[in-house]
Amino acid sequence: MERTGAAAIIIGNEVLTAKVKDENGPHLIQRLRELGIPLVSVETILDDVDAIVDAVARARRKARYVFTSGGIGPTHDDVTVRAVALALGRPVVRLPEMVSAIQARAGTSPVTPESLRLADAPEGAVLLAQPGMWFPVLTVGDLFLLPGVPQLFRLQLETVLSRLSGTPVHLVNLYFNLGESALAAVLDRVALDMPHVAIGSYPVFDAAMDYRVKVTVEAPERAHVDDAVGRLLAGFPADALVRRG
Repeated sequence: MERTGAAAIIIGNEVLTAKVKDENGPHLIQRLRELGIPLVSVETILDDVDAIVDAVARARRKARYVFTSGGIGPTHDDVTVRAVALALGRPVVRLPEMVSAIQARAGTSPVTPESLRLADAPEGAVLLAQPGMWFPVLTVGDLFLLPGVPQLFRLQLETVLSRLSGTPVHLVNLYFNLGESALAAVLDRVALDMPHVAIGSYPVFDAAMDYRVKVTVEAPERAHVDDAVGRLLAGFPADALVRRG
């Protein structure tokens, strides 16, 4: 199977126990969407070496790019580096350039063994300079190890995304006052005739809304989207469409 798009692994006991609300997954989804890189999966797992190894292996089988969030740091539960190294079949090494950066940041303060854990990385890792931050982005091939703190995650993510490229999709939203059952036959027909266009149907059950179903039509080619929208609208009464966006 061809490896395409990206996969995300959100790592942290705090997320799975509701101590912290995950902000990184939704932000990554939005940014990849804007860049035009399809996201094939998002998985949230514990700070557990075996769980991370399994998740990384699954993600690498299906996605070209893999993003991890969390488990990067000097404390006992920061096990992402070790787990990723195991998943890749590589040893953990201490990067001299990171040791120098840690020592420079410490200044006259002693450098503790715990703080030096920040210099550990899977063998073959590459550091991407992070503007405005002393700690670089840690990458191994197309696998990007990002921190769990949302502010840091967002900064480092932009450094990564500046090096990637995708194919942005064109999207049209159609809002109908009909239920899904009344829309289904036409949606089925157009989706079958145009497999290169993604068509989604999303009902709402809120009486305060002015529509009953939102239909999304998207594809890399604008002409294909316009064609699909035209076919859909031709299949329904003119007054069924509340609005488009």
